Amino acid sequence: VQLQASGGGLVQAGGSLRLSCEASGRTFGSYAVGWFRQPPGKEREFVARINWSGGYAFLVDSVKGRFAISKDNAKNTVYLQMNSLKPEDTAVYYCAATSMRTIATIPVRYDHWGQGTQVTVSS
Repeated sequence: VQLQASGGGLVQAGGSLRLSCEASGRTFGSYAVGWFRQPPGKEREFVARINWSGGYAFLVDSVKGRFAISKDNAKNTVYLQMNSLKPEDTAVYYCAATSMRTIATIPVRYDHWGQGTQVTVSS
């Protein structure tokens, strides 16, 4: 499956962005889709994950209450709605797909990756 991430941009602190991750080549099917981010000079870190089949969502504590992950079956797309953005949310955001059924939060557990989209939050 090929993934295309989009929706990044420059936003002021407190603003919102919605990232999209569209699958092509095949549907997400039984995959789970995750969002990761890589701040400048830091390691890639897990942000959120959703099961494609059941829709179970999991987010890290640092974004709970501000971010939401959802999916649109008809569009074969996963979204990351980001509200109340902070400068520390600045990063390149990646979507990825995994066939693992357990909650996977490390990059090596994901088989397919999108190209990344830059999110910059100014103070």
